[in-house]
Amino acid sequence: MIKHTRSTLALAGMLVLMSACSAGVPNLVCVGASTTYLDWLEGTLALSEADPIEAPANPGDPADLLAIVQERGKLIISTDADYAPQSYLNPDGTFEGFDIDVGKEIADRLGVDAEFSAQNWDTITAGSWAGRWDISVGSMTISEDRKPIVSFTQPYYYTPAQMAAATSADITTLDQMPDPLAATTLATDANCAEAIRDGRTDFVFWLSSSTTVKEAIDSGIPIVTVGEPVFGEALSVAIDKSGPPHGELLYEIDRIIGEMHDDGTLTQLSNTWFGIDLTQAPPAE
Repeated sequence: MIKHTRSTLALAGMLVLMSACSAGVPNLVCVGASTTYLDWLEGTLALSEADPIEAPANPGDPADLLAIVQERGKLIISTDADYAPQSYLNPDGTFEGFDIDVGKEIADRLGVDAEFSAQNWDTITAGSWAGRWDISVGSMTISEDRKPIVSFTQPYYYTPAQMAAATSADITTLDQMPDPLAATTLATDANCAEAIRDGRTDFVFWLSSSTTVKEAIDSGIPIVTVGEPVFGEALSVAIDKSGPPHGELLYEIDRIIGEMHDDGTLTQLSNTWFGIDLTQAPPAE
């Protein structure tokens, strides 16, 4: 568990006072391990922007990951098997979701096939992929602590981070929540909602992407959103910095994402999977 003090909550501008409504409600917030939601609860979240990506000075390097992918004829993409509607594994072994369709489109525009590899989120964000997959199309938030580990493209979409609660808690606003808060983690964000569905009672709060929270509510899990989103995230394709040189692949995928923004492909996929266009950067505050 990670204690979350009143001072860090005040700095975040949220969750200011405990009300009578929260009496007797566990102060645990469930989040996925190694996520920015955990960082936010710890008070260590440092969002960032992708570094500028320059065109390769001498394209055609046979050692670059782009050449390796093209020679193989296949782009291996890490994903999450339980993160609907971004990505999920069907009983027949196929993957579906927004991130899956984005990954397929990137591979198609590179002229290769897409292959998906389900991995734990903490394994993906730790880097040192050792060539097991080429890129992550897994809704990875650009943050300062990840930038030394992976290279980021420009964002392909943006999501609000939304607090939620079990309906049994009868809490719908942030100022009704207990203070101080503590965090508890499960392997993925979706596991938190599943635990509430299955009757777990040591926590009633959950912090995740608004898209994942909506998916859980729509699927019948007894949760509700709590207040307005607590922060926003820019989500990007990532490539392991400890792997082969990848300047050419990074440049090409970044170009493809820009093209997909311009031609409306990302907007169409967002509307299909989320029912809303989340591909435009929110206005600067």
